[in-house]
Amino acid sequence: AFPYMPIANPGWMFPELSFGIRQERVAEVVRQAREQGVEAVVLLSHNGFDVDRKLAADVDGIDVILTGHTHDAIPAPVMVGKTALIASGSHGKFVSRVDLDIRDGAVQGIDHRLIPVFSDVIAPDPQMAALVAETRAPYAADLSEVLGETSSLLYRRGNFNGTWDDLICNALISERDAQIALSPGFRWGASLIPGQKITREDVFNVTAMSYPEAYRTEMTGEFLHTVLEDVADNLFNPDPYYQHGGDMKLKT
Repeated sequence: AFPYMPIANPGWMFPELSFGIRQERVAEVVRQAREQGVEAVVLLSHNGFDVDRKLAADVDGIDVILTGHTHDAIPAPVMVGKTALIASGSHGKFVSRVDLDIRDGAVQGIDHRLIPVFSDVIAPDPQMAALVAETRAPYAADLSEVLGETSSLLYRRGNFNGTWDDLICNALISERDAQIALSPGFRWGASLIPGQKITREDVFNVTAMSYPEAYRTEMTGEFLHTVLEDVADNLFNPDPYYQHGGDMKLKT
């Protein structure tokens, strides 16, 4: 997801850890597997679709890449040379079934289906449902607390902003007495339709993966411009290996 550790987290926080794409190491592992007689190589990745597409072009010998992170739901495999990229969406909305035709020591064909998941027509597993209910029980009252009601569609789905982001940033400006609020423009949490009650759980769903603390600080216009340019470069760099995430939301 964030291929280089110093970008995802400050280096001083994890001085003994190193994390990167390691294309050369991937190629070495694939080569070793083939030399040991492996007939099919499947890579499970959370690098994102664009990164995996470049990896597939640069590393020989991978039959299938099951790619994640960018939440793409692609109905058919995307072929890069002899490598099939399969993306199954996010949040349990789809399940991919992949059947490989392996004959004569190699993959001769691939059959793929992207299967939509309809939660209202699937019977919950009783044991798992009971475990979830038991785990939620001590917090049910707090989670169901109504904080307000939305008059418009609340969503968090864009690279730049969504209406949930507007609400979050407006709250930060109000509570922190600030002129500008910055929030990571992540894409998760449930959307709410106009007229729907906003519960504490709804707010948790759209903020639980954000940084847990809100900071108030002074920035010059020049520094703020540099921050936004750096984030834009992380998002839209033409080389996928330099795309480190960094979705942004600016509210004034």
